[in-house]
Amino acid sequence: MNADAAFDTPDAPDRDLPMLTAAQAAHLRELAAPYTDNSHTYSLQNLAHTCRRAPEDRWPELVETHFARLRAAGRGDESAAELLSGVHARLLPIDSITPDLVGAMRYARVVADGLVFAYALDQPTTVRILTDPDVERAGLEELGEAAYANLMRVPVEHEEVAIEGRALLHSVYGDSPFVASKALFLSELARQVTGEALPDAGALVAVPTRHLLAFHPIVDGSVAGAINDLAQYALGAYQDGPGALSPRVYWWHRGGLKSLTVIDTETNTFSLQPPPELLGILKGLVRLDRAGRLAGRTAAKEPDIGGLRDTAAEAIARIDQDPSGLGGAFTSTVQLAHAHCAADPDLSHVDSWDAWASAVQLGTALFTGAQPQECHLGGDLVRQLPAVPAEPPADARAWLDAFYVAVVCRQSARIDRLCQVPLAVLRQDDSIDEYVLHWIDTLQTYWAERPMDDVVEKLLATMTTSAPDAVTRAPKDFVNLIDYQPVALFHRLITRDHDAFAEALTEALAHHATYWGDSPAPRARVALGPLAMASLAYDHGLPVDMKQPYLPTYLLNRERIEEIPG
Repeated sequence: MNADAAFDTPDAPDRDLPMLTAAQAAHLRELAAPYTDNSHTYSLQNLAHTCRRAPEDRWPELVETHFARLRAAGRGDESAAELLSGVHARLLPIDSITPDLVGAMRYARVVADGLVFAYALDQPTTVRILTDPDVERAGLEELGEAAYANLMRVPVEHEEVAIEGRALLHSVYGDSPFVASKALFLSELARQVTGEALPDAGALVAVPTRHLLAFHPIVDGSVAGAINDLAQYALGAYQDGPGALSPRVYWWHRGGLKSLTVIDTETNTFSLQPPPELLGILKGLVRLDRAGRLAGRTAAKEPDIGGLRDTAAEAIARIDQDPSGLGGAFTSTVQLAHAHCAADPDLSHVDSWDAWASAVQLGTALFTGAQPQECHLGGDLVRQLPAVPAEPPADARAWLDAFYVAVVCRQSARIDRLCQVPLAVLRQDDSIDEYVLHWIDTLQTYWAERPMDDVVEKLLATMTTSAPDAVTRAPKDFVNLIDYQPVALFHRLITRDHDAFAEALTEALAHHATYWGDSPAPRARVALGPLAMASLAYDHGLPVDMKQPYLPTYLLNRERIEEIPG
């Protein structure tokens, strides 16, 4: 049976009122006919949702009540003061704007696929959508200010719903038909209900009914799962009604809404298609989160050294059968190395050193290949790293981690090999901002001992492209407090300004503390980038205070450094 035939079946969903069967929709239209005339068209969407939830023998009563309210709301003789006291900004489904309303509401505008912005007057028994004469009577500017103020005073309930144990969905609901319209001003709503501003990347948001909206701030890699869960949530709530508004998922960004849902009207199917800008943000957050670089809202549990060691050992053991797992093994060992510094902040124990040495081995192997070698993970746990070819992945921040741990562990030969990795390969990483590549270029140029003018030129490019208005993918606080700090330190290092370097190092460590707070996440334990720059400074004879937080003393002063296999 083809799709058109399916719609013609009495028990199939109606084309225009899919919450009803075709037979039910025909019955509703028959009941509504006496209340309509050729001079005005009415949307039956909300009425259909109401009827769907009631026995059909009550439909005549519901239809009569519905149109009685419409007639009561249609006077349009309120004074300007009355309009200003009751007006609210309102989101309407685009299919509720009938042809005769289009001509009467020239002030209204489409704000996103499927959604129209309008003004509505809240009355004791009903809500009336304002027309152009109403707007002229009250004044467009005055009406806009009043509509915003009245909308933000509408009371709401707020709940946090955990998605798969990580992603947080904020559900905002209430009796008022204006609750979902607060999505127009989502940034202020988020402050009201969570006490926190939305991130620069914005939020995913759904407005399935006029009484409900749900949003998920785009702060970490959990957004990858949240986008699908929110889509299912939105569609389910939209179909349940009443007061259906939109089944779509939107991206709220910089004050605007953009639909991520694409609806194929021929097949009546839905798909999610984020625009390139959002897709880049999502990829960046997922990769940052997977490597443990982001400070989450909820503090993780204290690092379990034994569990992290077992994870790293299992990952290394699988490389022989699946070489693509080398990147995950490197990430695991970096986590293990950092986690050791919780109980051993100076890195005085051999087990702690073994974890750092293994991170060096795996990081170098990931980008430059390696011969077979043993990786000591602490205690008696040893895993054999098989021979791996030189197939550097397009993972720029993993390269930085590999470079940093090699510098900290004073592995000059390995650093030489890392700095020969073609920048063109790392440029294929579509999850990063441009400044990351400029920073890698700066480090490679410096380590190759090329003219200092070339180093400075590349450093300036790094600084320019890491400015807030140039960063589009990584969270701004991560860039400012974590990612940029090695750049600032390197600037002081190459000028050989001892006092300025010391001041910048103290500032970098303070920023590290601010970003991570009381999180026990492994990355919170060591300021890896600043540690690498401090190690370079120490080796160049700059005085560096050995007793500072987040800088393992016996790595910084080289007392713990031992030979690393391979």
